[in-house]
Amino acid sequence: MARRDVEFDAEGVTLRGWFYGAEGASGAAPTVVMAHGFSAVKEMYLDRYAETFAAAGLNALVFDNRNFGASDGEPRQEIDPWAQVRDYRHAITHALTLPEVDGDRIGVWGSSYSGGHVLVVAAIDRRVKAVVAQVPLVSGHDNFRALVRADFIDGFRALFDADRLARHGGAEPGMVPVVDKDPLAPSALPTPDSYTWFTDTHELRAPSWRNEVTLRSVEMFTEYEPISYVPYISPTPLLLMPAQNDVLTPTDLAIAAYERAREPKRLQILPGGHFDAYVDGFDASGPAARDWFVQHLAP
Repeated sequence: MARRDVEFDAEGVTLRGWFYGAEGASGAAPTVVMAHGFSAVKEMYLDRYAETFAAAGLNALVFDNRNFGASDGEPRQEIDPWAQVRDYRHAITHALTLPEVDGDRIGVWGSSYSGGHVLVVAAIDRRVKAVVAQVPLVSGHDNFRALVRADFIDGFRALFDADRLARHGGAEPGMVPVVDKDPLAPSALPTPDSYTWFTDTHELRAPSWRNEVTLRSVEMFTEYEPISYVPYISPTPLLLMPAQNDVLTPTDLAIAAYERAREPKRLQILPGGHFDAYVDGFDASGPAARDWFVQHLAP
């Protein structure tokens, strides 16, 4: 399978990733643009999805989010969801310059945090002709309150405010672990399955992943509401795939967002929890996404 390294400009920041050529293509082919979720890097199983797409005759452009992995950007380990949305659009623009890419057949795929991003991108960028959102974050406000006890929220707000004041005075950004073995300890993703998946995947496949993000990344997460864009995705075909027992981006929130989408759309419930889609449940998540893109992007 042909894979090459790529890099492209995103308003002065160089983003880097992989381009997978569509197998069997004799000319310009449909292309899926992909990036990972909250703090994750492309080596954390995105290759499995891209290989599945390429084997079905779809190109795949996979990139690391700015400030993470192989991509440039400062401050390192800071996640601005709106910058990441814009970078999806920069990646689409770059794809359109490649001779292997049919610019009229672009799809976007995202998972977890980027599952929210692709909902926004599909609603505002009509170059997108099909979208797959896997275990998506749909409401930062509601998701934060599902993860953080009500009596802890004021403490978080105090940390956000202190960090804002410190940064104003020239201090380095405050940092917080992405995951912690103790789900009651301060971390961005305080669920046991988050700790297990990130630490195991870091050791197995992704040495560049770092267990920290800026504190402001968590604050921006609480402000981000992809659900408000969901009604505007139509008439772009939407496949939304929540996990049956997702305790990180809760299943009921994703299904409620799906109810706000208009046709054409499809809901597919994946087995297990949030992270099962990448490993044990890949046989459900990967082929379903592949088939959706083939159906709606292939001639």
